[in-house]
Amino acid sequence: MKHIQTFLLLTALPLATLVYAQDTESSPPANASGAHDSPQASSSPAPTIASAIDREISIVEKELIDAAEAMPEGKFDFSPEKLNLPGSDYKGVRTFGQQLKHVAASSYLLWSPITGEKAPDTVNDGKGPDNMTAKADIIKYLKDSFAFGHKAVATLNASNLVQPIGSSSGRPTTRLFPATFAAAHAFDHYGQIVEYLRMNGIVPPASRGQ
Repeated sequence: MKHIQTFLLLTALPLATLVYAQDTESSPPANASGAHDSPQASSSPAPTIASAIDREISIVEKELIDAAEAMPEGKFDFSPEKLNLPGSDYKGVRTFGQQLKHVAASSYLLWSPITGEKAPDTVNDGKGPDNMTAKADIIKYLKDSFAFGHKAVATLNASNLVQPIGSSSGRPTTRLFPATFAAAHAFDHYGQIVEYLRMNGIVPPASRGQ
C-alpha cells in the first residue's frame, strides 16, 4: 500500500507541473491590460469625426473623377439639349464639362469657411473658369478642389465641429454643414453626370461589373 501511494505521488507531481506550465504560457502577462493593447488590435487608428467625413468625400471623389475620365474629350460639351428629345425641356442645362466645373467651384466655396482659407478666384460664382474647356484641365480643377476639401476636413474635431462660423453666402453656419453638404452636392451632380454618360452609350465606371 505504501508503494502504491509513493507511485501515485510521483506520477501526480510531473502532471501538475505540466498543467501549470501550459496555463502560464496561455495566460497574459501580469501587467497586460487587455487584448486592445496588442499590436494587432491597435494597428488601425480609431475613427474620428474628420476621418469619417473624409471617407464620404473620398467616395464621391472617386466616382466623379472616374466618370469624368470615362467621357471622351469631344463629349465634354455635351448636354441633353443636343438630343432634341420630343417633349423634353433641357434648354440651357449645363454641359458635361460645366457640371464638373460647377462641382469643383461650389466645393471650394463650401469648404473654404471651415478653415477660413480663401477660395481661388476661379470659382466664378460657382461656375468655374468660363474659358476652361479641355478635359485634362477640368479634371485637374476637380481633383484640386477635392484636395482642398481633404485639407479642410482634416481640421475638424469635437470642439470645433458645431461652432458658429460665417459662410460664403453670408449666413451663419457651422463647420459640420459645409463639410458634409459639399459631398451631398457632389453626389447630386454625379447622378446627372451618370445620365450624360448613358445618353452617350457609356456605362459609368461605378456601374460596371467587377
